[in-house]
Order: sequence, then C-alpha cells, then structure tokens
Amino acid sequence: MTTSFDEFVAERLDGLLRYATVLTDDPYLAQDIVQDVLLRAQERWAKIDSPPTYVRRMVTNEYLSWRRRAVRRVVPSSHEVLDAISPPAADPSVAYDERDEMLARLATLPRKQRAALVLRYYESYSDEEIGDVLRCATSTVRSQISRALATLRDTARPLPTILTTGAGE
Repeated sequence: MTTSFDEFVAERLDGLLRYATVLTDDPYLAQDIVQDVLLRAQERWAKIDSPPTYVRRMVTNEYLSWRRRAVRRVVPSSHEVLDAISPPAADPSVAYDERDEMLARLATLPRKQRAALVLRYYESYSDEEIGDVLRCATSTVRSQISRALATLRDTARPLPTILTTGAGE
C-alpha cells in the first residue's frame, strides 16, 4: 500500500521534528531542516521506495551537512522547549537534570556517533535501520555506538538512566 505524501507528513511530522530537535538541540533549526527535507522529498515522492527510512536518512544527512557547514556553540534548550518535545518524568528535577546533562554530553560527541545514539536510544532503531539511515554497515553502527557510549562513560558522572536502560542492551 502506497502512502501519499500528505498522509506521510500528517503521520510522521511530529516524530521527524522531535528527532531533528534532539540532533540539533535547536527547535528552529530542526524545523528548517525538516521543512527543507520534506520539500525535496515531495518532489521525488513517486520514486521513494521506503519513505520512513529515506526521509529519516535525509534529515540525518541534512543535520550532518549543517554541522560541517556551521560551527556554532550548542546551548541546551530551555526546559519549556524540551517539555514541548517530550513530557518530563515523574520527578521533574531529575528529568531536567538528566536531559540537560545528556544533551550537553551528546554535543561533545562526533556527529555520526551522536546520530547513531539518537537513532538507537531516542528513536529505538535497530542496528540495521541505523545502518540504512547512516548508509554504513551494521558493524560500523555497533562500533560508532560502542565508541560513543565509551566516551560518555569516561566522564566523571554516571550515565543518565536513559542510556543505562535503553534499547539494544
């Protein structure tokens, strides 16, 4: 069954925006990236075999290209912006602290490692799906995730709960 572009956007826009916001840590840049990607995808919609993977790959590539083009300091989003992306956990102070800490720690990772972690733990993608998005072998995906987690573990504080109980472990 082929999904129309409008149906795809209605169903997937919120998820794409959340994904791009986590990657960029900038909701306005995330909107720009998703909008540009959807405009380009609409032009070639009839030729796209697997729209979810293809569009996610386009968002990822646009993020990676943006990171190459623009060097800027990443400042964690406000709590209001983060709450709009996903509601806080039962104890708001812990959720805020963990999100701020995780975003700051993710910002220190190389961009492909960051993308791989976000796809694994935020989007719950399998190694194969991450490989499709990043256009690399599953062994490379595992290596990127392993290196990223090792880097995060080397920091002084324990990992936030989200990465110690995440998918694929």
